[in-house]
Amino acid sequence: MLNKFLFIAIFGLVTTAVTADTVTVKPDHPESYTVVKGDTLWDITGRFLNEPWLWPQVWEANPQIENPHLIYPGDVVSLQYKDGRPILAVGRGDKSGRYEKLSPTVRSYEKDTAIPSIPIDTIKQFLIHPLVVSADEMDDWPYVVSSYDEHLVSGSGNKVYVRGLPEDATAKRYAVYRKGKPYVNPVKDKDTVLGYEALYLGDAVIEKNGDPASFVIVRSNREVLSGDRLVEESEADINSNFIPTHPGRDVNGNVISVIDGVSEIGQYQIVILDLGTNDGMEIGNVLGVYKSGKMVKDYVATKAREKEEDARRIESPPGQDSVADEVATDILNDIRDAKRWFDKTALVSYLGKPNSQPEQVQLPEEYSGVLMVFRTFENISYGLIMEAVSPIHIYDAVKNL
Repeated sequence: MLNKFLFIAIFGLVTTAVTADTVTVKPDHPESYTVVKGDTLWDITGRFLNEPWLWPQVWEANPQIENPHLIYPGDVVSLQYKDGRPILAVGRGDKSGRYEKLSPTVRSYEKDTAIPSIPIDTIKQFLIHPLVVSADEMDDWPYVVSSYDEHLVSGSGNKVYVRGLPEDATAKRYAVYRKGKPYVNPVKDKDTVLGYEALYLGDAVIEKNGDPASFVIVRSNREVLSGDRLVEESEADINSNFIPTHPGRDVNGNVISVIDGVSEIGQYQIVILDLGTNDGMEIGNVLGVYKSGKMVKDYVATKAREKEEDARRIESPPGQDSVADEVATDILNDIRDAKRWFDKTALVSYLGKPNSQPEQVQLPEEYSGVLMVFRTFENISYGLIMEAVSPIHIYDAVKNL
């Protein structure tokens, strides 16, 4: 559950979160929209703009919506113009349906009652779990040595015994992990491991200290086995304030994995990128996803090339005009003519020319969608697909929009 806290909203202070881009308005946008529970700031802005990730620019002239936590169900958002540029104005409605324009003030809000910027429920569990670790990072973590009655697998409600717990450990709740697959990008370098997934299995609470210590599994997503590792559960607040930003540098990466391993990736699915903080990635970065251009065979160009080669006669080298040279040249051209005749026979038409290599052409990349980075590690980032105009696949490119 999201921790509640008081949020001081000072409407007059505006921070532009993206660089200046052209904001284009949808021709069929509504005059106004009443916010309902389940909306996100991205969705609301997408009703009015073609580029919903540019919403910080429409805040610039409209400090009432400087922060997404100031928009609530029942508020009315409308498109207006100021100095020729579009802005989104927000007003607070009451039960009678009357509309009240917001004015600068200082208010207190509970964070989890406001409209989030992106669908937090989709990514909530991934804001803490899973982790990306190095090859030996988990080796020193406490581990499950056995379970009650020596069951091979354990789940929610089962007791397990753990060794390696520090003597001064005070935490009561732990997360259980298993070292997962390595993250690599064969498109760039199949031999370089970018990190390993620490696969989240569940949560356990300590019942009795000792070596081994007794734990009870209170939540499990997967079976817990001997050898699985434990780490103190993070108590950090979950960040739900994601503001879209442009990366501070040119980005050229790939989608290298997808949560749940689907073959075709769509909206609101979580992908793993081969880009991390070492590459300048930051939470909130918005990237375009582009379908990788395939290599195809160009038979038309191949046929034209072969026709040109067939029409070319072999000539004697300059200065070599002896009878022997002329006879050798004629023999070579006769062989070439025979080959041309043979290539036109029905047999070759059916089987194809021997040793014929069609020309290979790489198709250009095509825009497939938009993602927002919501979690970063050194060499890896987690991104949420916000829009998908066509199916997205593993190894598709991610670049600046």
